[in-house]
Amino acid sequence: MKTILFIIQKEFKQIFRDKSMLRLIFILPILQLLILSNAATFDVKNIRVTLADYSNSSSSRALIEKVKANAYFSEVENVSHTHEGIERLNKGTTDVVIEIPNLFEKQLQNDNTTQIQVLINAIDGATAGVQNVYITQIVQLFNQNILVENKLVINEQIVPNRIETIPSFWYNSTLNYKTFMVPGILVLLVTMLTLFLSAMNIVREKELGTLEQINVTPIKKHQFIIGKLFPFWILGLIILTVGLLISKIVFNVPMLGNILLVYFFTAIYLLLILGFGLFISNHTETQQQAMFIAWFFMVIFILMSGLFTPIESMPKWAQNVTLSNPIRYFVEFIRMVLLKGAGFQEVLPNLGIITFFAIAVNGLAVWSYKKTN
Repeated sequence: MKTILFIIQKEFKQIFRDKSMLRLIFILPILQLLILSNAATFDVKNIRVTLADYSNSSSSRALIEKVKANAYFSEVENVSHTHEGIERLNKGTTDVVIEIPNLFEKQLQNDNTTQIQVLINAIDGATAGVQNVYITQIVQLFNQNILVENKLVINEQIVPNRIETIPSFWYNSTLNYKTFMVPGILVLLVTMLTLFLSAMNIVREKELGTLEQINVTPIKKHQFIIGKLFPFWILGLIILTVGLLISKIVFNVPMLGNILLVYFFTAIYLLLILGFGLFISNHTETQQQAMFIAWFFMVIFILMSGLFTPIESMPKWAQNVTLSNPIRYFVEFIRMVLLKGAGFQEVLPNLGIITFFAIAVNGLAVWSYKKTN
């Protein structure tokens, strides 16, 4: 036990002597959480709309007013011809072009039906889909108002005033996207930092030539590994603590579940990540190699974790691949506990899988570490 404590003490001294590492550990995660949480959003806002109104009627002006009143549209400009709107669309100075036909009001009054043309920049398909939904909702609301105002009669029955839905938003009542993203980004930062530090830790000893000196000492393999990785396990929990404080104070993320459960899960999860970093370190000769390999896996883990894109929307084969992704289970866990207030029973499947992964990966990492007595 004393041997492990001496190694831990040596590691902490080495960390705090390295000023660049201190900045990496404590300052960068805070800045990344503050910046990424504000930047990483799928909310579609500030949409630029160009209108070509050939009707110039009271009905077309009423529709245009509804478009201008929408909070998601930042710029709504009128042009005399659709070709001007298309030209703006080609130049990238507008996102949506709406053409209201010449007989818009007349067709509404006589045929009760008409059409408008909507041209949307669909380079980003997801954004274009959301923009289309916004415009469709505006048109539907306009249609409902027309029905109410004109008291249209269908099959000798007066069309009723409209049915209104009263939504109740659970777990994120303000529909704030940061509430959804901040916990996931916190998981990402804790994972990246501990993985990179642990992956470069032992390989740095190889570069300095001190690993060979340690290998010929009476220090046992498990003592060396525990002593090397324990400081980063503590640092991971510290980063989690700082991240949770920022999440609550700055972003007002609700924390409905048991925080101790979050720390318990994170403690096991960090063992898994540190073991994976050790495994990488055992099979690389330079810190540069370790960094590249760690980053290779991190990119795959991040993109297939459900952090930015729903796992349910992925192809079936990709969904099966995510079953071996540890970040997926941590992201699901922290959102369930913080936002939904899930208890131990609800998160037990995630906890069981992470525990199994931690035992398997650490066993493989310890086995792959070669020490010469």
